[in-house]
Amino acid sequence: MTVIGWIQILLFCVIVIALVKPLGWYMTRVFNGERTFLSPVLRPLERGIYWVGGVDERREQHWLTYTVAMLLFHVGGFALIYGLMRLQAVLPFNPAGQTAVAEDLSFNTAISFITNTNWQNYGGESTLSYLVQMLGLTHQNFLSAATGIALAMALIRGFTRSSMRTVGNFWVDVTRCTLYVLLPICIVYALFLVWQGMPQTLGAYVDATTLEGGKQTIALGPVASQVAIKMLGTNGGGFFNANAAHPFENPTALSNLVQMVSIFALGAALTNVFGRMVGNERQGWAIFAVMGLLFIAGVTVTYWAEANGTSALQALGLTGGNMEGKEVRFGIVASSLFAVITTAASCGAVNAMHDSFTALGGMIPLINMQLGEVIVGGVGAGFYGMLLFVVLAIFVAGLMVGRTPEYVGKKIEAREVKMAMLAILVLPLMYLGWTAVGVVLPSAVASMANAGPHGFTEVLYAYTSATGNNGSAFAGLTGNTLFYNLTLASAMFVGRFFMIVPAMAIAGSLVEKKSIPASAGTFPTTGGLFVGLVIGVILIIGGLTFFPALALGPIVEHLAMNANTLF
Repeated sequence: MTVIGWIQILLFCVIVIALVKPLGWYMTRVFNGERTFLSPVLRPLERGIYWVGGVDERREQHWLTYTVAMLLFHVGGFALIYGLMRLQAVLPFNPAGQTAVAEDLSFNTAISFITNTNWQNYGGESTLSYLVQMLGLTHQNFLSAATGIALAMALIRGFTRSSMRTVGNFWVDVTRCTLYVLLPICIVYALFLVWQGMPQTLGAYVDATTLEGGKQTIALGPVASQVAIKMLGTNGGGFFNANAAHPFENPTALSNLVQMVSIFALGAALTNVFGRMVGNERQGWAIFAVMGLLFIAGVTVTYWAEANGTSALQALGLTGGNMEGKEVRFGIVASSLFAVITTAASCGAVNAMHDSFTALGGMIPLINMQLGEVIVGGVGAGFYGMLLFVVLAIFVAGLMVGRTPEYVGKKIEAREVKMAMLAILVLPLMYLGWTAVGVVLPSAVASMANAGPHGFTEVLYAYTSATGNNGSAFAGLTGNTLFYNLTLASAMFVGRFFMIVPAMAIAGSLVEKKSIPASAGTFPTTGGLFVGLVIGVILIIGGLTFFPALALGPIVEHLAMNANTLF
């Protein structure tokens, strides 16, 4: 570890903190329907969209109606992506002549992109046409990110409103998020990336002659427009197979820094939106502090592990840390920071191979995902995931002070606690259950390039990443098989929607309750005690779900050794 390395980490943190208040102020005005500096241009377009869609922006929805609208919206998104991939060979903007994508891979990819996971069992430049990348994937990157933010806003309204039955209008929230937040930032962002050297073209791939006289095909395409929303919307899912390790997706050190900041920007700002909407910004800063402390702890461990390398490398005389799988142009610190950011923020984009990290360095991304990716998390999804832990922490606090738990004026009762636990416990059910199947079923074991503990971790990482809607992977697992395409798709679907529905039920329950003033028995929720309590609850529940995964190792190894007698 070096001073320069810590300065890079500090610079990243300072930039993110500086963006929290201005972005939070702007997003609050957008979702409250207030005038912004973009209103003169975008307000007529917004009204036009409502007119075409038959939406009455003044008519709000019950939480159940809001949720059903969201689910139907995603059915349409799934059909669009699946249809485009299956019909790819006969559609335009396909200069490389890509053929139709297989049924199971199309199914997996469609589920992946509607759930904001962007898991890739394919290589973008060798599988998909420009049209599919633009109309299917880039388009859904906007809408899945907007959906996450809209759902977070619905839950925030549950805390801020009193004795009501509505939590907003899904169609209005998604429209405003896309028009006023995501699109304007991405237009500027994409132009910046083009300036840095990222391609943005509909021209054909280029053939080049190497120094040895061989032929090399250089893939191009509308890259910048997809990378901008992939990062800002914490989608992941690169235009190229190598993601942010590809020089066309991450040309310079400056683009690397901006991409890292953009991953955290909106998720961090949502904490300020919450504070503003409940009338106490300190509430938002307290939640941000929980995220920040967990993030710094993860970065510290990962950076230390990668900078110190392994005894095996040192025995070979290789000093200076573990550079295996790292981008030389970014170094250990940027690669470690990027790994923690992407797995904390539910963004599968990588600029180094996680499979090549040290055991401890690779463990932190895995833990980040198994905690539910609430350390900033995916846009919207990370915030409402954090609020679920806050609900549980306040319940514990209520038991400590001997009265009904309260948070920002709302009583936390049995219904909210049950829904929070349901949403949280569905995650380990997916990644532990499917991992157990994946390491004993012969057809699944055949996809493992490595045996032993590391092979087990590769499978566990894949299902954890899918369930957490992250999309990153250890590289030693062949995921493009019928078994993995279907089971990973089920993990992605459950990890997204089986968490959303209980969260929306909490929003619907809270919005109907009266707000009550704080009293002498109310647990303080803006100080260090609250921050420590929430972190403690996250680690305890995370331990209850993570440590069983570690204990599963010997059992799985025994089952794998006797697989022939089991199947």
